[in-house]
Amino acid sequence: MASSNRTATQKASIVPNSLRRSGAYVNNWVENLSETKFAYLVLAPTLVIFTAIALWPILFTLRTSMYADSFSQFTGAFVGLQNYVEIVTGQRGAILIRPFFDLSNPFQSILPTTMIYTAVSVVLITALGFVQALVLNKTFRGRSIVRTAVLIPWAVPIVIQGMIFYLMFIPGGFGTRILHDIGLVGARPLSNSASTVGIVTLAAIWKRSAYVALIVLAGLQSIDEHLYDVAKVAGASRWQQFRMITLPQAIPTLMVAMLLTSIGSMRVYGQIDAIANCSTMPSITCAVVGTFNGSLYGTASALAFLTALLIGSVSMIYLVVLSRSRAGGI
Repeated sequence: MASSNRTATQKASIVPNSLRRSGAYVNNWVENLSETKFAYLVLAPTLVIFTAIALWPILFTLRTSMYADSFSQFTGAFVGLQNYVEIVTGQRGAILIRPFFDLSNPFQSILPTTMIYTAVSVVLITALGFVQALVLNKTFRGRSIVRTAVLIPWAVPIVIQGMIFYLMFIPGGFGTRILHDIGLVGARPLSNSASTVGIVTLAAIWKRSAYVALIVLAGLQSIDEHLYDVAKVAGASRWQQFRMITLPQAIPTLMVAMLLTSIGSMRVYGQIDAIANCSTMPSITCAVVGTFNGSLYGTASALAFLTALLIGSVSMIYLVVLSRSRAGGI
């Protein structure tokens, strides 16, 4: 026992005093950190790696967007912001097949088509999802079965869903006959840009309203039931309970659902490609994919970066409104 203690003492003496002092300093420094700072310290390596992984594609895309297109090599000469200017001003119309911004014919223009589809789909998807969540939040027989059934459209792959709506709206299809008889579409709706936007919007509502309902339902179930009990004792009607309790409490969750729906709508591609094609319903993502497949990497990168700026701007608006709603400003 004595020999082992002497060995341990000898090993400890081998460690320089400076290292022992620095180790003690680090231990004391870590122990004196607050819980928040300690959490950031533990997460720092992951955050650094994640930031590097996220920043590299963004910086590479930004760099590529400032070079001309070239068929002989990856990129051509450095042109600065020329790609952006020519895209926005319509000088790349021949490359993009459709103009980027033309309000005289919005359903034949990339940005207006994307924003019209986004605005309409976000409003309708959120409204229908909210109604579904209100129904599913009630207690009734077979509620679990109904909740499962509501999620089925969301679980259907986009390709299969696209084929379903394509077959519904081909000439002579079930959906075409119904809408044509009431005068909403022509005999070939998928050949008309405005009709195609409506059909793709309908497909998005069918698929994604269940996802919104799931998000909003989680928010509704977090509302304190005692608020409703107090309102009933005070003699509040169902409409007053909804207006004064349910809706204000659900607004933050609705804003999150609208943000996610907006992001998905602004970068829509799969539904368009599966139901119609990008030439009938031009969108920003369709333009990115088309130019990238054509090896026009400078133009594709500029379009991709414009898409990111658009999504980022809309997201910031949502976040500002959401922060104000949580602070009681709405």
